[in-house]
Amino acid sequence: GLTQDTLRYYERIGLIPPVKRKSSGIREYDDYSCNWIEFVHCMRKAGIPVEVLVEYVQLYQMGTGTKEARKELLREEFRRLETRIAELQAVKERLAYKLDHYDEMDNSLTNAK
Repeated sequence: GLTQDTLRYYERIGLIPPVKRKSSGIREYDDYSCNWIEFVHCMRKAGIPVEVLVEYVQLYQMGTGTKEARKELLREEFRRLETRIAELQAVKERLAYKLDHYDEMDNSLTNAK
């Protein structure tokens, strides 16, 4: 579901590791590349900033010595996501209440006039 331009951009800014190329220069997306693309796409849909994901990829490419730093990045984003979900849940509940009582509120305004 991503355009070629998006995939090239992701690779150019380091959002995904470099993709293998055929001798003709055409990108060859193997399972490894596709897994990275799926991960990044999922994280972006969750609202995780590009900068955080670029840092994560850079740390990953540095090897196992960065495992704790990568985990901490993910933990922080998880905490932010939990907060965002709670905020969205509150908005959802308010909208549901408003929809459930919409006609009542409309009638009370009409009667007040």
